[in-house]
Amino acid sequence: MATDPAGDASRDTPRNPVAGFGVTFKAMFKKRLTEQYPEYKKPTAPRFHGRHQLNRHPDGLEKCIGCELCAWACPADAIYVEGADNKDEERYSPGERYGRVYQINYLRCILCGLCVEACPTRALTMTNEYELADSSRESLIYTKEELLAGLEEGMVDSPHAIFPGMTEQDYYRGLVTEAAPGTVRQVALSKGEKPEEEGAEA
Repeated sequence: MATDPAGDASRDTPRNPVAGFGVTFKAMFKKRLTEQYPEYKKPTAPRFHGRHQLNRHPDGLEKCIGCELCAWACPADAIYVEGADNKDEERYSPGERYGRVYQINYLRCILCGLCVEACPTRALTMTNEYELADSSRESLIYTKEELLAGLEEGMVDSPHAIFPGMTEQDYYRGLVTEAAPGTVRQVALSKGEKPEEEGAEA
């Protein structure tokens, strides 16, 4: 049976242990490439695709109108939305509807950003937050309360009435810049509760 001469020669060549140590010593004096995470968190790019956020109008009303276009656009089927009708005594957004239930399953989400492109009111954007690991599967299904942006100065938590004299189109044009003076949060009655009449006996 024929043998490969080159192969036999490579087997007969003695290995030099000093050469291996030389590679080690060279690496000792090079700049380290290891990132010291989580002590040091590398800054992300400005348009990095991280965790989602549901935005608010300047007066505190929600931008989400419950249209479900983000859920339809999601290629991973990671978004679940249930819309509901706004009422004068309980208004969450300037339009006719709002997102009553909003969930994003980060076990499925691929952070592609197609949902952001599909949103007609710019209600959904992506933040730079990338730490999404957790200890249970249930905790990675983010609810509306977890995704909704926090209140800034001048905002009133929803539900509350729209700015007097304004329409939903005024909100989308950016004409509403703050809450109307004296705006207060309405009592949430989403579960079919009836408002208590004044003077009614308990």
